[in-house]
Amino acid sequence: MNMNDENYVYYLVGQNLRRIRKKKRITQEKLALLSTYSQGFIMNIESKKYHQTFSLGTIWQFSKVLNVDIREFFRPLD
Repeated sequence: MNMNDENYVYYLVGQNLRRIRKKKRITQEKLALLSTYSQGFIMNIESKKYHQTFSLGTIWQFSKVLNVDIREFFRPLD
């Protein structure tokens, strides 16, 4: 994914969501139950192949549920 592409931010957040969720040993299904979002929506956000848009409010909700600073979703990828 090209960092100059405006869709990169969605990819970045999605990959960081996956990293944080797995670090906390929470499944997509469990995250769906804890949040107001469906498992399919979460799966699409984390997908490397599918482009799913979402709002800043969505990231904020995930940060609350996962108990992490919202800035964690914007960390550069390794």
